[in-house]
Amino acid sequence: MSSSPELTVVVPTFNACGEIEPLVERLAAVLDGIAWEVIVVDDDSPDGTAAAVRLLARDDPRVRVVQRIGRRGLASACVEGMLASAAPYLAVLETDLAPAAVHLPAMLHAVRAQHLDLAVGSRYTHDAAAGPELVHRVATRLSRLVLKATLTDPMSGFFVLTREVLEGALGGLSGISLKVLPDLFASNRRPLRFIEIPYQIDTRGTDTRPAGEGGRDTTAIWDYLMMFLDKTLGRYVPIRFIPFALVGGTGVFVHLLVLWLVYDLGGSGFAAGQTAAASVAMTFNFFINNAFTYRDRQLRGWGLLRGWFSYTLACSLGAIANVGIATYAFETHLVGETAWVLSAIAGILVGAVWNYAVTSVYTWNKVKGD
Repeated sequence: MSSSPELTVVVPTFNACGEIEPLVERLAAVLDGIAWEVIVVDDDSPDGTAAAVRLLARDDPRVRVVQRIGRRGLASACVEGMLASAAPYLAVLETDLAPAAVHLPAMLHAVRAQHLDLAVGSRYTHDAAAGPELVHRVATRLSRLVLKATLTDPMSGFFVLTREVLEGALGGLSGISLKVLPDLFASNRRPLRFIEIPYQIDTRGTDTRPAGEGGRDTTAIWDYLMMFLDKTLGRYVPIRFIPFALVGGTGVFVHLLVLWLVYDLGGSGFAAGQTAAASVAMTFNFFINNAFTYRDRQLRGWGLLRGWFSYTLACSLGAIANVGIATYAFETHLVGETAWVLSAIAGILVGAVWNYAVTSVYTWNKVKGD
């Protein structure tokens, strides 16, 4: 009987069919002498990635696949893969970082020999040749507000950890970040002992995840902001309501701009202006929320059109209340004869909570990523 694996390598994938076999061959070569397995967590790739993994698994019992239906997201895929393993040591290796797998034995040895919690692959240590980009430097500084550690590459998609680290974080994982590493650090109650292992590979143009889910450093600032809010305000309000409200705040300016153009400059009636402003702002908010607030459930293709229709339909009652209350406040002079801005804001506030509650259920509920 073969021994159970000591190390499980979790590989989150989307449209990576042609990369799986070379990756498994690379792992077999570099992990020789180590009891290992690889769990590929695939977000139902249309290119047949999961089927390709199953073909390999028929000949190699060290290969396993978790095919997620109706769910997507890099961080949640990593967590599900780790939870599907019983190994005492876990590794996360994104497909575009496959060449870095050569460092896995050294990282595993460092965690075991030095009794560490993690070994993190870093592109930006003094020993690595890659120079941090501006957005990465900003994200790294912002990470210090959230993490209990100073990492040179906090958005790394390549690391080894003990099972105790995962179990210690499970109760506090926010699930809103695309990268799971910062969430593991932020969600553990104790400071984690870690080492950074430098590596350098060229990953330009090799990310196999769809736009908006690649987890590149360009999303890091948003991720850390959301994680910071989750760790401070998440116990009081639903975490997704925070970015939803932030987007809504931006939509206020869109709303007021359209109202100003239609009513103040265009000379149309206030009710007509408010209706046009609410419609434009609602569409604006839908696309921004789809890109950021619900990017782990992001709608694409025909799903985007259906989502927009669902969003518009679900928000119709909120829009009616918005227009009705704002018009009533304006025409009855509750906020003064010339305070049309306050009238508009009154309508916006009434619809905000309703919009969030309804759209979270009826627009973005089909792809569950929490």
